[in-house]
Amino acid sequence: MKTARFILPALLLSALTMTGLVHADGAHQHADATATAGAPGKASAITRTINIAMGDDMRFSPANVTVKQGETIKFIVANNGKLKHEMVIGSAAELAKHAEAMRQMPGMQHQDANQVTVEPGKSAELLWRFSKAMTVDFACLEPGHFEAGMKGSVSVVKSNKAATGK
Repeated sequence: MKTARFILPALLLSALTMTGLVHADGAHQHADATATAGAPGKASAITRTINIAMGDDMRFSPANVTVKQGETIKFIVANNGKLKHEMVIGSAAELAKHAEAMRQMPGMQHQDANQVTVEPGKSAELLWRFSKAMTVDFACLEPGHFEAGMKGSVSVVKSNKAATGK
């Protein structure tokens, strides 16, 4: 039975590595995470800065923000708690899938442009360009945090500027 404790995690890591969710070094990326939500932003294109606070109450503040289609936002994400937190941008389905992977392998390290991991008492920046008018979700995917309701959304509203191409 002792070997089963080691074989099952090894098999899971192997399966996740083959699917592209996890690299051999334990880091993971999600190629589809940016497909619907926009794309990483460039510092030279920032149109606005939005401060987001995270806490051990498993909430983001604010939890809902509104941006215009085509805007590049610099999120300054501050962890006011004593636990590690993160902000990951994606669709609700992508975030739920990612949260499940995090529960299965809680030590995974991130290498995604659509997320920042923030240690207690620290802050980090996340640059994101919102290309489509839609609702984009974000969440903390540390094990148990997503399930506790640590989620938010970005309402991306159609911009006349984006619609006319000016």
